[in-house]
Amino acid sequence: MCVKVVVACRCGQGRFYEAVDTQIHYGCVVVAEFVCGCIIASVVSLMSKGKTGIALHILVVVSNLMAVMKFPEVNLSLSRRHLVVNQQPAAVVSMPDHRGQQQQQPHAVTGPTDLQSFTSCQHEGGGDEMSRDQSQTHLRWCSSEFYKLLRKTQGVPPHPDHVHLELSVVYNACVCATVQSQFTEAQLLLTQAIQRALQMTSDDPVAPDLPAFWRKVLRSVVNTAFNSCVLDLLCLQWAMWLATCQLKTIQEFKEELSSLVETRGAGVGDDKRSEARGKTSDAPLLVTDPRRLVELLQICTSIAQGAERLSEDQSSEALSGLQKASSLPAPRTLVAYVHLLSGSCLSHMNCPQMALQCYRKALETDSCCVCALYQSMLIYRQLGNTQAEIQALRLLHSMLMLPSATVPALAGTHLFSPSLLLCSQSLSSLLLVPSALSVLHNLALKCALHGRVSEGVEHYLDLLAALHSEDQHGVYAEAPRLPRLPELYLEAGAALLMARRSADCMALCNEVISTTLELLPERLVLEDPEERSEAETRDVTAEGEDKMAMLLWAGAAYLLQGHCHTHLKDWKQAVNHFTRCINLLVKVRCKKTGFQPQIPSADMVVKQGSDLCVLQRLKGLSLAGRGIAFTQTNHLREALRDLLLSLQAFPECVGAGLWCGEVLWRLGRRQEAVACWEKTWSFTTQSSAEGLPLYLREPQSGPLLDSKELRHRIQELGPT
Repeated sequence: MCVKVVVACRCGQGRFYEAVDTQIHYGCVVVAEFVCGCIIASVVSLMSKGKTGIALHILVVVSNLMAVMKFPEVNLSLSRRHLVVNQQPAAVVSMPDHRGQQQQQPHAVTGPTDLQSFTSCQHEGGGDEMSRDQSQTHLRWCSSEFYKLLRKTQGVPPHPDHVHLELSVVYNACVCATVQSQFTEAQLLLTQAIQRALQMTSDDPVAPDLPAFWRKVLRSVVNTAFNSCVLDLLCLQWAMWLATCQLKTIQEFKEELSSLVETRGAGVGDDKRSEARGKTSDAPLLVTDPRRLVELLQICTSIAQGAERLSEDQSSEALSGLQKASSLPAPRTLVAYVHLLSGSCLSHMNCPQMALQCYRKALETDSCCVCALYQSMLIYRQLGNTQAEIQALRLLHSMLMLPSATVPALAGTHLFSPSLLLCSQSLSSLLLVPSALSVLHNLALKCALHGRVSEGVEHYLDLLAALHSEDQHGVYAEAPRLPRLPELYLEAGAALLMARRSADCMALCNEVISTTLELLPERLVLEDPEERSEAETRDVTAEGEDKMAMLLWAGAAYLLQGHCHTHLKDWKQAVNHFTRCINLLVKVRCKKTGFQPQIPSADMVVKQGSDLCVLQRLKGLSLAGRGIAFTQTNHLREALRDLLLSLQAFPECVGAGLWCGEVLWRLGRRQEAVACWEKTWSFTTQSSAEGLPLYLREPQSGPLLDSKELRHRIQELGPT
């Protein structure tokens, strides 16, 4: 009587699972009937509120508890049938099977045992939305309940009448553990359960590794009543191998897995299970349909193996396997991945047009497959189709700005998401896409360099606005990394200068100068890295690089301001700003042991690396700018001095070479002028400027010389 009072109190509080646990512990069948009556009443109440998913979940778990203890049915089957009938419009769906036929599948058969009814209850009539944390909490609770059931079933010696129930509970518990990435626990549970079941066949398979163990198991149970249950567990073993990237093990077990696919594809074992459920409501349900799980595992394995072969430069073998996988039943996301990897294989095989066709198929299959669009953009870049590349970058940025789409899962396998099974490093690297801000930066740069200057300016301004509104840690954690903020200011300033918006350019440069001016060193001495120990090099490099970077940023800002004044034909201010840039750059000295610090030379530039290359380029451009400004004010001696120094620092500077020849011509040194022009025309500037930031490129506006007019002068001068 006391037990019944306790149970009644817990039922009144809605604590039905604790009530059932109490009556199980004391083995009170009368109390069980009382508990089930309370549960049925509460389930009807939940149904009246539209919370059918939660009601179904309670009924299924309690029915499993009753099956374990061999309780009377107590009309639970009637309640379950009533629940399915009442949610018929939402619960019965038309689903194409792998042969393209429509099948009616009620959620009560395929669901969470149906966990998916609970995790999808936010889409049902109750409208109770659950966060991801709540779903994980519920999943952990379900896992705990299945482990409790398992302890009860394994508390007695194995018996043929109970093995089907026990292996079904093991299946459910292993599914919950696997989807929580608890692979070690799931593997141990799986192995122990099979060994326990095989005790009834007088067979105890011992093998050095899992594939050999499973081969012996499959041979032992082939003619037993629980063969279908063991095949279900083999599906989970396959899932664990795939989730832990054991592709070699899967390849080694290829024949057995192929047989499993054929068996499950033909529905072997499903008919017996359905017949058992038709005879008794105590037949255990599974949290996910093994047949649908096999279909998911098959396509995911093909994708993972294709990515692995591609990373090993086995493009033709990978392409062959992916072409076979393209006809497998799968959600659109995974079919799109197959087309994407096929395109990557064709790209590695130097078939860019065929690769573009595969990427197009991937986008047609799944419009959210941004990887395909990114790879298409790379192909256009490789082919030199700049306009198509810009268009692809624009579309890619638009797609990346949309809310991220979730990966759809197969019906009946909501617990196993493709992201759980496709976690190999090879595939992750192939699916890597830059951040939206990185794409916007590339788009702005491409537009500025290829005749869309005004469009590029707008993209740069959008980028700066986004950077000021975003969390900086989130922005710079992306790969590939964006340039640092002062560099982006300078690039935007250079684009504004190209668009002849001198005032806006000077405003951005003032921001850079005001930020760095107080931090600039009075003098910066760079020691030869070959003369320092490795530890000293690491300590000195970080501090020196920061100081060097700030000095270069300020110098570039003054350089751009000098060009702005050149556009405005304010030659005096142009000379002043070019001089400020030069004065900053000459603060850098290189030092060798036993020698005084000196201005960097060409051989030092090669040894010290990219910073000194930028330094020399800035020095050459600023000297050239000041020399051109002197030319406009007819200070030819000063102009010639600066232009010659510019060519020493930056020999490939076209503007300095042409204007140096012009000054020499005006000074009457015409043969030297001709030699200077011809040497300048021999340079190919495209290779030297490739990969440089926008602000380090030679300006294509301002005072310019017409090469045709210069060649005409040479012809008039005649042969020397």
